[in-house]
Amino acid sequence: MTRIAILLYGVIAYVIAIASLVYAVGFVENLWVPKSIDIGPTSPFETALIVNIVLLGIFAIQHSTMARQGFKKVLTNVLPEPAERSTYVLISGLLMWLIFWQWQPMTDVVWQVENTTIALILVAISFLGWAILFGSSFLISHWELFGLKQVLDNWFGRIDNHYEFKTPFLYKIVRHPIYFGMLLAFWFAPVMTVGHLLFNVLTTGYIIIGAYLEERDLLTTFGERYAHYRKTVPMLLPWPSRKS
Repeated sequence: MTRIAILLYGVIAYVIAIASLVYAVGFVENLWVPKSIDIGPTSPFETALIVNIVLLGIFAIQHSTMARQGFKKVLTNVLPEPAERSTYVLISGLLMWLIFWQWQPMTDVVWQVENTTIALILVAISFLGWAILFGSSFLISHWELFGLKQVLDNWFGRIDNHYEFKTPFLYKIVRHPIYFGMLLAFWFAPVMTVGHLLFNVLTTGYIIIGAYLEERDLLTTFGERYAHYRKTVPMLLPWPSRKS
C-alpha cells in the first residue's frame, strides 16, 4: 500500500467508526434514529434472543481478539503496520452498523420510572456517560486510539514507537473511564425493556472481560508502573486514588 492509500484507508476507517459511535447514542437512547434498541420490526422472542446474542457475541470476540498483541503481529504480516489500528476500528465500526441494522427489539418492559423528574435525571446521567466516553478518548490520544495518528505519521515519514504512560484527569480516579462512561450510558434508562436489559448485561460482561484482557497487555507494556497504578486506582467505578 502506498502512503496515500494508507492515509485514505485510515481516514475512511475513522469516519465509519466515529459515525457508528454517534449513531450508537441515538440507538441506545431511542432518539433521532430510524431504528434503535427498542424501535423497529420485531420478531418472535426466541428468534430475537438468538440474533441479538449472536450479534453482540461477534462484536465482543472481534473487539477483544483484534486488540491482542499476538493478533496484531499476525495482521501486520499481511497489512502495513500503520494500517493495523485503522483496520481494527474499521471492522469494529462495520460490526456496530451490523448490530444497528439487524438488532431485534424486545419491547416488553422490565421496569419503568414514572416520576418525570427522576426519569429526566436518569436520562441526564446517561448522556453524561456518553460525554465521559467521548471525552476520555481525548485525554490519552483520541487520534491514536482511532488510528489516525499512525497513518499520519506514516504519511509524514515520522517514526513513533514510544508509548507514554500517563493518567490525566479521570484516569486518576478510574482506570477505564471509557468503560465507565459506557456503563452510565447503558444502565441509566428510565424505561428498561427486555432487549435493552439483554444488551446491557452482555455488554457489561464484555466490558469486564475486555478490561481484564486490556490490563494484561498494559502490565506487559508498562510493568511495575501499571501494577502500582492498578493497586491505587479502581478499575471501573471511580474513586479517589488510594495511597499505597
